[in-house]
Amino acid sequence: MQRLITILTTIPDKKTAQLIANKLLQNKLAACVQISGPIESHYTWNNKKEISKEYQCTIKTQSHLYKKIEALISANHPYETPQIIGIPILNISQNYADWIRKETTIS
Repeated sequence: MQRLITILTTIPDKKTAQLIANKLLQNKLAACVQISGPIESHYTWNNKKEISKEYQCTIKTQSHLYKKIEALISANHPYETPQIIGIPILNISQNYADWIRKETTIS
C-alpha cells in the first residue's frame, strides 16, 4: 500500500495558490489542498536577507505522486526555486487515509 505524505509549498499570491490547488484536484494528484495566509517568510536569496508575504499550500496525497506534483507546481510557479517539500505522514486515522487514497486514485 502506498505511503501517504503531506507536501508543503509557498506561493507569492492567493490567485496562483488557488490555480495550483485546482489543477492538483482536477488531476487527482491531491485529495485536499489547504491554503493558509498570508504568512511572512524570512529567508536569504542571492546573499540578501528577504521578507515576503506568501501563501502556504498543504497538500495531502500519496507518496508515489510526488514527482508529478513537483512537476505541476514547478510548471505553474513564478519562483525560480519554489519550496516543494514532501513529509511522510506517520500516524493518521484509517478513515482519513482511505479517503486520501480514494481521491488520488485515477479510475
